[in-house]
Amino acid sequence: MRFKIIHETEYEFNEAVFLEPHYLRFKPKNTPHLELESHSLILSIQPAGISEQMDAEDNYIHFCWFEGMHRKIHIRSESILKSSPYNPFNFLIYPLGLNTIPFSYSKPLLELLQKYMTAMPINAELEAYGKTILVGAKNATIPFLTELTKRIHADFIVESREEGIPFEADETFGFKKGSCRDLVWMQIQLLRTLGIASRFVSGYYYVDVENPQYELHAWIEVYLPGAGWIGFDPSNGIVTAHTHIAVASSSHYVHTMPVSGTVRGNATSKLGTKLIIDVLDI
Repeated sequence: MRFKIIHETEYEFNEAVFLEPHYLRFKPKNTPHLELESHSLILSIQPAGISEQMDAEDNYIHFCWFEGMHRKIHIRSESILKSSPYNPFNFLIYPLGLNTIPFSYSKPLLELLQKYMTAMPINAELEAYGKTILVGAKNATIPFLTELTKRIHADFIVESREEGIPFEADETFGFKKGSCRDLVWMQIQLLRTLGIASRFVSGYYYVDVENPQYELHAWIEVYLPGAGWIGFDPSNGIVTAHTHIAVASSSHYVHTMPVSGTVRGNATSKLGTKLIIDVLDI
């Protein structure tokens, strides 16, 4: 499938502000099953400078800086991608001992994955929720990961919330509802508590329905030797495949936000977004 993705973001201020340097994360990542054919980024304000870079976790970023005072900034990202079907279970976890939880990564790998394993404290109820599912999966790694993802989808209400950082894991568990990023952050903390390296992924999810209403989506990826980074989407209860299009992945959600930066001034702002995903051909 070939996708055309148009992602528009606008910040409108009630008085003129000075824009400090900003990081923009809109350019999708290339993967073994995803080829980025083209990408363009158009800003309503001509930046004083803009530099395309790779960040510390191999995400595309545009670092830009500005001059003057401004009341509004509009950002339009347009991508065309070719996505190839693939089997997300086409792997062999190796060493074989990693097929059972708990397990230990090798020392060299552990050094690389440490930031993806640092968990925030979670309450006993959330930890027990995960361990109950683990026992039901007979401690088998892939059955546990897929069942946990399905259970979160079944047990929690998914709600839309465009603005704001993810809730803490315990809050989401107590509310029994949350946005996609809330459920992802909760699942990450639970998996890290169990010693499983996991990271936050932000991007796009295409669904073949009539009159879809798209917004930026989030899911998790887990690292397993022999398999690499495998995606799980708790909002939909599925393993990710060729219709999940990653833009940024990180040990912390703050490094996946589409727009990161501050303004100088006392103005309040209003955020507007628009996301269109079209299939060009199959």
